[in-house]
Amino acid sequence: MPDLPIGQFVARDGMIDLAWGHPSPELLPVDGLRRAADRVLDRYGTDALTYGYAAGPGPLIDWVCDRLGAIDDRAPAPESVLITGGNSHALDQVATLLTEPGDCVLVESPTYHLAVRILRDHPVELVPVPSDAEGLRVDALPETTAAIRRRGGRVRLLYCVPTFSNPTGVSLAPERRRQLVEFAAAEEVVIVEDDAYRELSYDGPALPSLWSLAAPGTVVRLGSFSKSLAPGLRAGYLTANADIVDRFRDGGLLDSGGGVSHFTSLMVAEFGRTGEYATNVEHLRAAYCERRDALTTALLAELGSEVEWRLPEGGYFLWIALRREVDARALLPRAEAAGTSFMPGPTFFLEPDDADGRRSLRVAFTRYPPAVLAEAARRLARAIHGSP
Repeated sequence: MPDLPIGQFVARDGMIDLAWGHPSPELLPVDGLRRAADRVLDRYGTDALTYGYAAGPGPLIDWVCDRLGAIDDRAPAPESVLITGGNSHALDQVATLLTEPGDCVLVESPTYHLAVRILRDHPVELVPVPSDAEGLRVDALPETTAAIRRRGGRVRLLYCVPTFSNPTGVSLAPERRRQLVEFAAAEEVVIVEDDAYRELSYDGPALPSLWSLAAPGTVVRLGSFSKSLAPGLRAGYLTANADIVDRFRDGGLLDSGGGVSHFTSLMVAEFGRTGEYATNVEHLRAAYCERRDALTTALLAELGSEVEWRLPEGGYFLWIALRREVDARALLPRAEAAGTSFMPGPTFFLEPDDADGRRSLRVAFTRYPPAVLAEAARRLARAIHGSP
């Protein structure tokens, strides 16, 4: 019987694979987390290995409140925080507990493709809302929601990644943030704010979260340690109004399991308490900023005016628009033959034939060092030019 794989990423010989939004393996803090695990077991003993409190262990909730007070516009109260198994788990629970069959969920377009898969696991209708260089088109929301209501639909949620978006890297403009939370409050639509990339800001602090700007009950913010620490921990958090947190905490999943990621949550709390988390984030910011700049510099040298992009101020991704008549899906096999890969733009749209999607592609700059990213740019250029 063949050995089953351990991890999600499978390396292909000779391939520089920029399709995967994964951290750099050499930047994962193996030794620091090992020490944190030892300290957790010394401090808590068997309490670290038993069923946990449904909302998550107190030490991590307290630390999350302090950390968000330092990196966002306001700190949540402990009763407004729920520890999750990461943003995928949290989004699934939001869809399970806050929607009913037939509800409409507005989705920023383009958007994180796997969030769409999670939402499609539920009996809801997904409706796209366009975005541009300043993020979600808030001006499109009144007519979109009115059209849904005219046919008898109910708009319950709006999913977006407003800070260093996946896939575009764009952050929603400050004035649009204010307009969006005001619209959602007036229309009684709950914004699901995927805030996975907040810590990875390269050109100054991230903009205030929608949750920090909104009236109580308007936003459920999903935060993750997958990008700022390690995805294998499967640990994150949710901030929302206390009554929403209570609904999650009292639901069958958390009541039965005794919370999620109890032991690893205590590890994260310990890693944060000692200051190692903040140091790790600064290390990631410096490394990933260097990689972003290496890739964009090489792309400019190799392709010049043949492609365009908006430099992401944070996050994992560069969204590249092709200026010549090349469909990204047709380009992909040529790129892979040249030894590099990417995610074609249509992957991130609800409508697979979207014109902007066809001429766009997403590349992740986090997994590989600068010299390898420069080589990936050269290989992509060869594919675009049609040369061997």
